[in-house]
Amino acid sequence: MKIIIYQLFPRLFGNSKQQTVSGGTLKENGCGKFNDISDKALKELKAFGATHIWYTGILSHATCTDYSEYGLPASHPLITKGRAGSPYAVRDFYDVDPDLAEDPAQRIEEFKALVKRSHRAGLKVIIDFVANHVARQYHSTLKPEHLPDLGKNDDQTLGFSPNNDYYYLPGQTFYPPEFVKPFGPENPIDIDPLSYSENPARVTGNDCLSSRPSLFDWYDTVKLNYGYDIFTGQEHYEPIPPLWFKMTNILLYWASMGIDGFRCDMAGMVPVPFWKFAISEVRKKFPNLLFIAEIYEPGRYAEYKGAGFDYLYDKVGLYNILHDIFVWKHPASRISDHWKSLQGLDDYMLRFMETHDEIRLASKYFLSDPLKAIPGMLVTACLNKGPLLIYNGQEVGEPAEGATGFSGDDGRTSIFDYTRMPALQKWVNSGKFDGRLLSEEQKTLRNFYKGLLSLAQKTAVAHGHFYDLMWVNQHYPAPDPSRIFAWLRHCNGEILLFISNFDSEHIQRFRLFIPLHAFGVLNLDVNDDFLLTPVFCFPDIDQTSFTFKGYLAAYDGIEFSVPASSASVFLISKYEI
Repeated sequence: MKIIIYQLFPRLFGNSKQQTVSGGTLKENGCGKFNDISDKALKELKAFGATHIWYTGILSHATCTDYSEYGLPASHPLITKGRAGSPYAVRDFYDVDPDLAEDPAQRIEEFKALVKRSHRAGLKVIIDFVANHVARQYHSTLKPEHLPDLGKNDDQTLGFSPNNDYYYLPGQTFYPPEFVKPFGPENPIDIDPLSYSENPARVTGNDCLSSRPSLFDWYDTVKLNYGYDIFTGQEHYEPIPPLWFKMTNILLYWASMGIDGFRCDMAGMVPVPFWKFAISEVRKKFPNLLFIAEIYEPGRYAEYKGAGFDYLYDKVGLYNILHDIFVWKHPASRISDHWKSLQGLDDYMLRFMETHDEIRLASKYFLSDPLKAIPGMLVTACLNKGPLLIYNGQEVGEPAEGATGFSGDDGRTSIFDYTRMPALQKWVNSGKFDGRLLSEEQKTLRNFYKGLLSLAQKTAVAHGHFYDLMWVNQHYPAPDPSRIFAWLRHCNGEILLFISNFDSEHIQRFRLFIPLHAFGVLNLDVNDDFLLTPVFCFPDIDQTSFTFKGYLAAYDGIEFSVPASSASVFLISKYEI
């Protein structure tokens, strides 16, 4: 089965508030809860095609909402991004976000119940593991008593020591960036800019070695030290640094709670030897645990795969290429260049066209019309047998319009603010999860995604092999390789032909050639007759089955006419008279 990950952000997924204000508080703008992700919701997501749910923003993180009565005071606003705070500025690895609980005192139990509901629905659970950095005010209240807190035993007079959990800047005081507006420019706050400081300063999460990081640095976080001397580049991994054991214990804690996998945030900024150690240790007890690496350096993909990661982010590869094809009209032939560059790792890439980090497809800053993404999504879902990720709201054209506070109007759904997803709210429909409030266009879009996820589970896609047809389709009357990408997938006699038309304005008419070499790979006789049957076409046009002679497909090509911004898939089978 092909892994289909539905990334669900609980803070927003269950928020039913219809009116919100930019930079508003939890009380003003509302907040989704664990309990909003009901049995009905999970049943519908399973029916949609999801196999895994990536619950984003689960871990307790920096926030300006005060939970002092539960031992969780508000974070300092000058080192917190937004009122809700960044889910990636974790303040307790052993706790969950109290915002997400109906009763904050029972927050862990409510999360455990969500995990059980998810499993009952036949869905596996993924959460984030943020290994590179923590919130500046990190303090665990729920860690096992015998374990020291992060930084507790550090020698702060040393910039680096393999026994320290953090890196320090001795003799320097940390100050937050000037002119920081944590609640957005519309909500200035009257607070002493010197009211928060650290002495000595600690190195900021994005490897910023300045005690005065900028607004563009990860100033709300502190870098963790795995034995790599950030100042000299030297490695100190023997004896094993104490942080390795602490972080491995955190993975074991969540795995014992029933978590099925971890999306490892900024894994590429954490040394490979740690990952190799931690993943192997955790799998001794939980051998089927899934590990996904967020990494943006193709030259290091093989190294991270060798460390034990199951899948790697394909952001700087396929995602960026598809973005450039859509926005800058780059040639579709770049897709061929990309899979070749992966040198056999293609099946281990996690592919997507939206995540919490990326601009929404329906945003005015990207495509505006989410239906134009159809040819790119066909490539994303069916190029290889690796996992596919869908971000909540993508399937109904969430546009991420307007400023919501800290993040501003940037085409992304804010992960820093209390806000809502108005398009998704129409599908949620006050907890009915029936989509009755969706527009006809939104229903069409969601039906496309549902059909695509079903297509991705076909044997040829989920378990089969890939054959790129573009090497033999370069010149007229073959398809225009700048706008058309065509390929085959095949397994155990099932053969599928895929055609994506990236031209958003014109029908593309061409003759597609299937070379003699492909017939050999597919173990087909070129002298046979074959039936071409449409199995998935968007836009939904009147495509009929037709026959062709094998050798004619190789020498004369097969005539096609495909609509603008379309995805077409055909089953190739031997024609029996």
